[in-house]
Amino acid sequence: MVAVTILTLLVAGIASLFMAWSIGAGSSGSTPFAPAVGANAISVMRAGLVVGVLGLLGAVLQGANVTEAVGTELIGGITLTATAAIIALVTAAVLVAIGVFAGYPIATAFTVTGAVVGVGLAMGGDPAWPKYTEILTLWVLTPFVGGGIAYGVARTLIGDRLPERGLTAALAGVVGAIVANVGFALLGPAGEQASIAEAVSAELGVPGGVGVVAVTAATATLVALAVYVDIGRGRAGAQRRFLLAMGGLVAFSAGGSQVGLAIGPLVPIFSEVGVPLWALLVGGGVGLLAGSWTGAPRMIKAISQDYASMGPRRSISALIPSFAIAQTAVAFGIPVSFNEIIVSAIVGAGYAAGDSGVSRSKMGYTVLAWIASLVGSLVLGFGVYSVVRLAL
Repeated sequence: MVAVTILTLLVAGIASLFMAWSIGAGSSGSTPFAPAVGANAISVMRAGLVVGVLGLLGAVLQGANVTEAVGTELIGGITLTATAAIIALVTAAVLVAIGVFAGYPIATAFTVTGAVVGVGLAMGGDPAWPKYTEILTLWVLTPFVGGGIAYGVARTLIGDRLPERGLTAALAGVVGAIVANVGFALLGPAGEQASIAEAVSAELGVPGGVGVVAVTAATATLVALAVYVDIGRGRAGAQRRFLLAMGGLVAFSAGGSQVGLAIGPLVPIFSEVGVPLWALLVGGGVGLLAGSWTGAPRMIKAISQDYASMGPRRSISALIPSFAIAQTAVAFGIPVSFNEIIVSAIVGAGYAAGDSGVSRSKMGYTVLAWIASLVGSLVLGFGVYSVVRLAL
């Protein structure tokens, strides 16, 4: 009996690593630096290496919220079994891997969510309608919010109404304010996260709300001043450094969000045998790292070149809303598709200069792939689990 349990856990772990590799190759590994590659700020291979390391760090420091949501909040009344987790992960990973090799960015969050809900319903679980409402609301709003903000920022940056140096510095300040309020596992008490603003204000003994606002404002001001001075020394180099910094922040956020899609289904079964969540996060992060290093370059090329011809300013415009949306999803524990976030932002920024090479046919096929991945994974998850249950 013990041997069977160990073997089952081993198979589940392998399925999870396969899922993590697929995510690293097709979502968290390819999307964060795609705008930077499109703007010729970094090479494809170097982008794959850097994003893998940052994704691993994000998985360990920020991955708990989404991981727990995927593992326990998508279906009610039942707990996923090892067999159900394996079927859900393999179903989703196969669909994502097909997208990687076909050159189309399948939305990982759609496939994993659909597969987990499918197997959960096949087990007799109850739909978690309130959570579905949260998820679908974010999924539907993401293209309009992310793409709209990217379009607006890009139009402002490439226009002549406002001074580019001051505007870019102000945008950097906004990013600094967001970073100051991002939650990190290392800064909070055991099992919780805390932001830099919360940790610093507590260390200084300043009351919570006032301290957080003060630290946030100070961080935003320092970042804005640093970028303003940097631009004064040379616009092209400063834009490149700002773009790479944004890519790094998005890569970190991708790890914190996407690792939960790979290891979330394992939480119920591994917690029963005493495996801590941090160990699962490290394992999932390593899987993301492997996928980014070995499979991401193909998708980076596809996203950076096939959707729009991006310059540094439009690339920065795409990454700022992407970072904000990603951190919002992480904070609320909502599985989100980085492909949807980045592609929408890239297209929005691309349209800021006419169509800027935006491929309408490519976008059409991508949207269809997103919808098909959600519906297909749900149907496959339900069907495969039902067949396996009957066979057993």
